[in-house]
Amino acid sequence: MALKLNIVTCSTRPGRIGPSITTWFREFAATSSNFDCELVDLADFNLPVYNEANHPRSGIYEHAHTKSWSESVNAADAYVFVMPEYNFCPPPAFVNALNYVYNEWNYKPCGFVSYGGAAGGVRAAALARQLVTTLKMMPMVEGVMVPMAWNQLDDNKVFHSNDLIDPSATAMLAELEKWATALKTMR
Repeated sequence: MALKLNIVTCSTRPGRIGPSITTWFREFAATSSNFDCELVDLADFNLPVYNEANHPRSGIYEHAHTKSWSESVNAADAYVFVMPEYNFCPPPAFVNALNYVYNEWNYKPCGFVSYGGAAGGVRAAALARQLVTTLKMMPMVEGVMVPMAWNQLDDNKVFHSNDLIDPSATAMLAELEKWATALKTMR
């Protein structure tokens, strides 16, 4: 049975380009790895600022949006978070989504596809790596950086990768597969 990879669009704002980059990465991963890939868009879950009465570690959820998010997170063996950089940080929707559940993240690896201006979102990805470790996740050292991301979009807002981006995606997926296989034995 193939390992399941959730590829998560982390920006929820109107006018975002994240879904185009997420779609590209899903197609790339489907042809360049052994993962069973699923697109996940945080905007579809409509998570308000954390509003559960119980601590996430309890696993006791009152709201339908939390239960739905929990099921999505729990179903995956690994994650790739596709994220822009907002003021040198990950998007607030990503941080909020992490905080909604706890046990569902434990002992799973994750990678980052970051995008933005000249820095390609690397500062956001660096902070995100620190955040996920508190959830007992293993962030990959390898990552995908997309500088000046809007220059990679065609007139239809479809993202097109290049020879600088693809090798980093290949390397990250290879490591993600190794870690997902190893960590599955711990769950």
